[in-house]
Amino acid sequence: MNSKDLVQQWFKKWEEGDFLNLPISEKFKHTSPFGVIDGKKNYINLVQNNKDKFLGYRFNLLDEIYEKTKACVRYQAIQGDFTLDVSEWHYFKKDLIEQIVAYYHIGEIQEDRKLSEHE
Repeated sequence: MNSKDLVQQWFKKWEEGDFLNLPISEKFKHTSPFGVIDGKKNYINLVQNNKDKFLGYRFNLLDEIYEKTKACVRYQAIQGDFTLDVSEWHYFKKDLIEQIVAYYHIGEIQEDRKLSEHE
């Protein structure tokens, strides 16, 4: 399976709510602003325990770059009136997703990190 097919299958499984059959390896690792989840079992358990936060999304793919062993996808995840802008790197091994590194904003910017609008 090529990298584009794997990424498309990933999003299709999520839209169908079929997280038990995601194309991920047993050693799957997911890194996001929330932290690192190591192992397919741990990832599936986390989703199982938080279905309301993981399921029910549709995805609007905005940009895609595909190589043999990795891909980068920028998309909007939409669940009801909630929208999350995400960029992800997907890394592949033996026709499965071995790792995903996701980038997105999860909260308010700290006051001392805000940009000033005056000169």
